[in-house]
Amino acid sequence: MKNLFLVIFLSAFLGLFGLFNSQTQGQIIMGDERPELYLPMLQGKRVGIVANQTSIMPQKENKHIVDFLLEQGVDLKKVFVPEHGFRGTADAGEKVDNSVDQKTGLPIVSLYGKNRKPTAAQVQDLDVILFDLQDVGVRFYTYISTMHYIMEAAAENGKKVIIFDRPNPNGDYIAGPILKAGFESFVGMHPIPIVHALTVGELAQMINGEKWLKGAKTCELDIIPMENWTHTTSYAIPVKPSPNLPNDLSIRLYPSTCLFEGTVISLGRGTYFPFEVYGYPDPKFGDFTFTPVSIDGMSKTPPHQDKLCYGRDLRGESMDHHFTLEYLMEAYQKSGMKEKFFNNYFNTLLGTDEIKKAMLAGKSGQEIEQSWKSGIEAYKVMRKNYLIYP
Repeated sequence: MKNLFLVIFLSAFLGLFGLFNSQTQGQIIMGDERPELYLPMLQGKRVGIVANQTSIMPQKENKHIVDFLLEQGVDLKKVFVPEHGFRGTADAGEKVDNSVDQKTGLPIVSLYGKNRKPTAAQVQDLDVILFDLQDVGVRFYTYISTMHYIMEAAAENGKKVIIFDRPNPNGDYIAGPILKAGFESFVGMHPIPIVHALTVGELAQMINGEKWLKGAKTCELDIIPMENWTHTTSYAIPVKPSPNLPNDLSIRLYPSTCLFEGTVISLGRGTYFPFEVYGYPDPKFGDFTFTPVSIDGMSKTPPHQDKLCYGRDLRGESMDHHFTLEYLMEAYQKSGMKEKFFNNYFNTLLGTDEIKKAMLAGKSGQEIEQSWKSGIEAYKVMRKNYLIYP
């Protein structure tokens, strides 16, 4: 009887320990939360960092990485900031100026606008540049373009880059056309699909490995990997990566609904649910209605401002949502506008002119998606060379 009691007690204890252990193991540890790996690399070094409001340490009560590095005595010289600025309050495409951070007194160097790549003078007083931004895993989201230019400046000026890796909230699948040569821009710098299923660390390795930097240069690169994350691990982002991606569903819908930026259709800028709806000032586009207005810190002059738009509400979609042309094709067919449906940004955003050509030729969404299948398969083979996580 005593033996039976002991077995039951041990089973219960081990079960409880196993539950606790699995919960502990399940916590995602960000790259910046592994100072034992990177602080030794920073000793005696002059350091710059690319950071914004997403550069926090969840396991350390959301402490900002800049504050943490200063507490650790790191010789932090300056902060480079991407689109939306250091505190993430600038609207998409809005000019971000150089300034000084009021809290730390550190110089803030904007990498959005004319100066998208650090100049030789801006990196002259640095030995190492850290990169710690929360990306969303979509080719036209510009944080990865900023990373490219940081790597390029480092390669040209003999500086080291250290990437603090973070989860990709769209990292569980691959979709969309591969960017076509000749369509490179700040919203598409690499021959990868729209949804590329790479973390910033994995993509940085690919950029170096495929010699995509100017002059086929490579930079000295270290990745501080996460712990307890895989490409199928769900992850809720604790801080908005940019003003118009307010929640996890908007981030999942973003690859599909952002395509409307290249059309006359509103994707909900000027509402508190951007990228989760779409519409146009004409009742034929749907029963759901919304009116875009100027919202400080989100959209100051949204398309169709102060006009009643009719369309579709996607806020009931599943978090399992994958990239689709369904919404784009539906709106295009309802419009009857043909060429006038598109603006000059469409091909740049898509990274190819083939999609627009196919739509104007009357191809179905399914036919268009088939057209990029072979490109995706070739990309998957290349991608395997750079994966850090299963």
